[in-house]
Amino acid sequence: MKKEFHIHGVEALTEVSDYLIALRDEADVIAFYGSMGAGKTTLIKNLCHRMGVTDEVNSPTFAIVNEYATLEGESVYHFDFYRIKKLEEAYDIGFENYFYSGNLCLIEWPEMIEPLLPNHHIRVNIKAGATDDDRIIEIEDV
Repeated sequence: MKKEFHIHGVEALTEVSDYLIALRDEADVIAFYGSMGAGKTTLIKNLCHRMGVTDEVNSPTFAIVNEYATLEGESVYHFDFYRIKKLEEAYDIGFENYFYSGNLCLIEWPEMIEPLLPNHHIRVNIKAGATDDDRIIEIEDV
């Protein structure tokens, strides 16, 4: 299953976030692909907000993983694997404890740890559109 969104401005991300929330029964791991500045963190912030996260959502570039709580007390894990150089570094943080916890895992720069992704996950590709505010977002159930 593949769905494509043409987004014009940050406010239009709500439709994408709601779609991803609806896919929650399909997979707990969502991998976000896109170039630097494509909008991965912006979409994750919107998604977390729509899920009721009240914590400040930031890309965990140096921490590698941030944990947020929803209003219902559910944990959401946000990863940024940009700085990972070897798969062993993902093992060192105990990635499997997060990916197989049953909690939602949102992953920026999954290319760095692709062999470790669960067989079933959601893939989100974000590409620049015609203007600075335009994005093409493809969502695929892998």
